[in-house]
Amino acid sequence: MKPDKVTEEVVDEAFAKHKKVYPREVHGMFATFRLLGVVILLGGYYLVPWLQWDGHQAILFDLPARKFYIFSLTFWPQDFIYLAVLLIIAAFTLFFFTALAGRLWCGYACPQTVWTEVFLWIERKVEGSRNKQIKLDKSPLTKYKLSRKLIKHSLWILLSLWTGFTFVGYFTPILELGESFIQLTLGPWEFFWIFFYAFATYGNAGWMREQVCIYMCPYARFQSAMLDNDTLVISYDEKRGEPRGSRNKKTDLQSKGLGECVDCTLCVQVCPTGIDIREGMQYQCIGCASCVDVCNQVMDKMGYARNLVSYTTLNTIEGKKTRLLRPRIIIYFLLLVVISSALFYKMATRVPLELDIVRDRNALYRETNEGLIENIYVLKVINMDNITHQYKLSVTGVENMKVVQRKSTIIVSSGEMLDLPLSIQIDPADLDSASVSLVFKLVSMETPDVKVEEPGRFIGPLVR
Repeated sequence: MKPDKVTEEVVDEAFAKHKKVYPREVHGMFATFRLLGVVILLGGYYLVPWLQWDGHQAILFDLPARKFYIFSLTFWPQDFIYLAVLLIIAAFTLFFFTALAGRLWCGYACPQTVWTEVFLWIERKVEGSRNKQIKLDKSPLTKYKLSRKLIKHSLWILLSLWTGFTFVGYFTPILELGESFIQLTLGPWEFFWIFFYAFATYGNAGWMREQVCIYMCPYARFQSAMLDNDTLVISYDEKRGEPRGSRNKKTDLQSKGLGECVDCTLCVQVCPTGIDIREGMQYQCIGCASCVDVCNQVMDKMGYARNLVSYTTLNTIEGKKTRLLRPRIIIYFLLLVVISSALFYKMATRVPLELDIVRDRNALYRETNEGLIENIYVLKVINMDNITHQYKLSVTGVENMKVVQRKSTIIVSSGEMLDLPLSIQIDPADLDSASVSLVFKLVSMETPDVKVEEPGRFIGPLVR
């Protein structure tokens, strides 16, 4: 059976040799947004580790000490629930913006896009414009070509190493890391991750580029499930643009039977994934809007209306009414507001102290020589603050109870977990049931606002 045209195209795409994409430089409103995103995101990434806050690095994930500093907040492994909630918020944020305006994340904030923009900028500065790059790659190996390639790749490698060094600087204090790097005394894991992350940056942003977005990123495959006819996507107005064809500015379109597309192919030349937006929606489109900027420039020169290629919806193109505010957008937004508000409230009211009550499982209770009923406990006190605290313990629930502590003072260093054995003795006459509720309260003597309460149970004999 002879394969059809679609099958042949799929086979060709799957097995054809990769052709390098040479994105043409473009200027415009969306290009400015992308540049702003690069400056903010990479500026923050490279600069934040050097900031100091209250005697420590502003953002530091100190794995050996099990401390995670984020400016004035200090988190511990027990606080990983906050990380889980942050990941949920990130997922719903992605769903919200994708349903609203397509692949905004891919086009403006994805690390692959951001670092690729910088690598492309370096390539243009060293090798020249798109046409010069193509001509240089096709030319035989000369001293000039070799020097251009060496300079470009040297700059790429330096930027990649700096990226890897900065990445490790979020886990090892970056000042100490810099000193170790200069003195060649890096630890094996620090050495590994610096060069691993540098290699990944160099390979992904310098060599693979659009192939990461097309073949490796799963988001390109499932994004269509989050789009509908009311989602803002980059589209070509086929009714207005076709039939396309070259012409001069004075050409009468009606007499020539032409649409407004001049078939300059600039929209293809500026695309970082090398697709033709005029062929309709394609999963390879990362939503960078470069084609929108360059097409608007052509329309301005020809005296035509802008937005032949634009951010629009399929319903708008088909002449139907568009609803930007629709149920899925409202639901995503409300979920983001509720979950984010709950997270901020929990973080604002978070107490850097944890108390666990563990009863002795060997015996429910025992009777002392004085005839009192005794329960034995171990209190696990975790100080999650940055300073040492001395705490005062109180237990309520039954009158005239006797609390016997093995340690007279409860002093817990920062990050320490203290096991505090104690026993509670109660006269059987004061027990009105075999199981009584107690409340254990721990208060910092230095900071009274740092306090925690935990419920507990006192077990006694059956009351007759």
